[in-house]
Amino acid sequence: MANYDELLTVGHIRKAHGLAGEVVVRLSTNRPERVAKGTVLHTADAALVIASSRPKDADHLVKFEGVTTREAADELRGTELRAEPLDDPDELWVHDLIGAIVIDQDGVERGTVAEVHGNPASDLLVLEDETLIPATFIVSFTPASDDVAGVVDVDVPDGLFDL
Repeated sequence: MANYDELLTVGHIRKAHGLAGEVVVRLSTNRPERVAKGTVLHTADAALVIASSRPKDADHLVKFEGVTTREAADELRGTELRAEPLDDPDELWVHDLIGAIVIDQDGVERGTVAEVHGNPASDLLVLEDETLIPATFIVSFTPASDDVAGVVDVDVPDGLFDL
């Protein structure tokens, strides 16, 4: 099994659905392929293989191989689901931004990204000093390599860092 702590959280099992072992999964990603048939999702204790999946409202109804009863599905309630990072060079991934150095349009280093908060208008980069920068101001990103931190270049309105 992959190292659980190095995997990305992709969703949570909310509850059982029906009598045949289906569960309701709430994804924490915008990538529906995370619940495609044959996908392996990891829990703290096991790897679960998706036998089938279909959208339902804001969630997905998922059937895992080997989970065949409502009781077995109920045991999974509240379980965090993790997976390997996807390899998509055209996407900017949150896990790549964490630890990256932020440099503004004047070349001034503004700090390191500590976390990214989801926000309806725009995700927010949260720097170590708690400065918030809307992700819409990112103009380029250079991923980290071996011993070099990633770099996020931003072009922000005058006064953003004065707040």
